Amino acid sequence: MGALLLTAILGGLSLVYSIYRFLTRPSISHIPGPESKSFWLGHLPELFQEQAGETDFKWQAEFGGIVRAKAPFGEDMLWISDPKALQYVYQTSGYNFPKQPERRILSRLIGDTGLTWAEGDVHKRQRKVMLPAFGMPESKALLPVFRHYAEQVTLKWKDLLTGNSAGSVTVNVHEDVAPATLEAIGEAAFDYKLGVLDDEASELGKAYSNLVATIFSAPSNAKIFMQNIAHYVPMRIQEFLYDRLPGKGLDKARFNRVAAHKVANQLLDMKTEALLMGKGNRDIMSILVKANAAESEAHRLSHDEIVSQMRTILLAGQETTSNTLSWALMELARQPHIQTRLREEVHAMERTIRARGDADFTVADFEAMPYLQAVLREILRFFPAVPHTYRQSLHDDVLPLSKPITTRTGKVVHEVPIRAGLRLILSVCAYNREKDVWGEDAHAFNPDRWLESSKTKRGTNVGVFSNLLTFAGGVRGCIGWRFAIYEVQAFLTELVSNFQFELTPDAARVCKTQAIVMVPTLEGELHKGVQLPLRISLAPREE
Repeated sequence: MGALLLTAILGGLSLVYSIYRFLTRPSISHIPGPESKSFWLGHLPELFQEQAGETDFKWQAEFGGIVRAKAPFGEDMLWISDPKALQYVYQTSGYNFPKQPERRILSRLIGDTGLTWAEGDVHKRQRKVMLPAFGMPESKALLPVFRHYAEQVTLKWKDLLTGNSAGSVTVNVHEDVAPATLEAIGEAAFDYKLGVLDDEASELGKAYSNLVATIFSAPSNAKIFMQNIAHYVPMRIQEFLYDRLPGKGLDKARFNRVAAHKVANQLLDMKTEALLMGKGNRDIMSILVKANAAESEAHRLSHDEIVSQMRTILLAGQETTSNTLSWALMELARQPHIQTRLREEVHAMERTIRARGDADFTVADFEAMPYLQAVLREILRFFPAVPHTYRQSLHDDVLPLSKPITTRTGKVVHEVPIRAGLRLILSVCAYNREKDVWGEDAHAFNPDRWLESSKTKRGTNVGVFSNLLTFAGGVRGCIGWRFAIYEVQAFLTELVSNFQFELTPDAARVCKTQAIVMVPTLEGELHKGVQLPLRISLAPREE
């Protein structure tokens, strides 16, 4: 009896303590935020179904840098664009804010168990092995590859213009840029020609064509609800269901996995054999295989993990760059004076390059072009490829704020206590438009802000490149950011040098569709996938 009584007393005390912890845990009910229209869906339809950034900018203007929003079932979550809060989540306490489980399962769907899926010690181990392949010298060495594939787009567009009596033609720029960037990733990352430019029926090309748009764009209310119910479902069960449930998007993801694994396994065998024979190139995968072999058994990546990294690199490198370039060309078409000024600088540098006896740009040439650097940064600020990232707190914690906020009770606070398990939406697009960071004209596309120190008010360091959040930051910052900025510059200089871009009547119908990345689509034509039609003609040139 004594043992039973003691057990009952301990059980009762545990229950009382649990209730006490629940009642006294930090609450964010006092944080201002919009009223939810739906108990079942919360604010998720506004965030996922409207154009990228629309809801974010509205909340930012009305409530500031930290907002209480609603998840399904009326659960509180925090939307954040405040620089200090973001710095704390990304950098100061990075591993204390893992990805939400329902977002991890989406990462697995398109990138297996690679770096974008991994958490904690697994993430640390994977990142450590991969970092040597993404250093400054390694990234600079890949510039000729990027330039080569940019030239392939030029050749295709010049062919379209040859013999054209109008002197101009309308093209879906994304349709031609996307396979070129995928091919560039294939050669730069794996020293392998994927064949998607030469063969429109390429299995791999089909697997990556409109991948994220097909899987993630314009989710229905039912899809939003089911994805977020997954927050409460064990990961193993989610994996089982996502691997087997029918659906157009899931079928596309599975087709992509099969095609990518087929190529990845072949490449990994080739790279491993080359390493054993004492050979090796400077592509990312060769460096990764070599770095992995140098690790102890406990820290080495498995075969499946390396295959996962290859799939992750293909997706991240192609989707982000091709969409960034598409938005960049549209903005240059919208503002011809910026396009002309950039082209003049590019042509001037081309003359300098020829005068010294060289054939093409180097990274040093790019860095010596101040307006190119300004345009590059403004593109990345204005059109972040990934508008949001998602985290949740591992423990009870306190978020510092850059600016105090007034709570719903009228109290002014400089920090926000949060409970363990609270879901966070980190708004990349809204941080990149913070007026306290970028100036009063933060919502205007203005490259000159980067040439005038008074235009940017820098303060809290958040991102890995020019204090932008476009490549995230801290322990989960994009390790391929150097790779990305050199590729964007390689394509941008090539295309602006050779072509003039103008808006078409369809420009008014272009939508910033959310599909994890921000993709251009035409209103009423989402079923046709990613589209960004522009009119192109040969660029004027003064020699």
